[in-house]
Amino acid sequence: MAKGVVEVNGEDVLVREDTYKAYRGVRWAILTIAIMAAIVAVLFFTGVITSLRDGKLNSPAQSERPAQ
Repeated sequence: MAKGVVEVNGEDVLVREDTYKAYRGVRWAILTIAIMAAIVAVLFFTGVITSLRDGKLNSPAQSERPAQ
């Protein structure tokens, strides 16, 4: 049976291949979620900074209303 090495608390542990693949999958999932959260945060703060720089903070609801 194939084996893989996983680092746990600073120690290398020899585990079965299926356990190693599951561990690696969880690490990739956490990394992917963190990257997506960072992208959303950058887009959000870019929009806020752009709105503040223009001097008017219009919500989407305000931009849909007809001009008076």
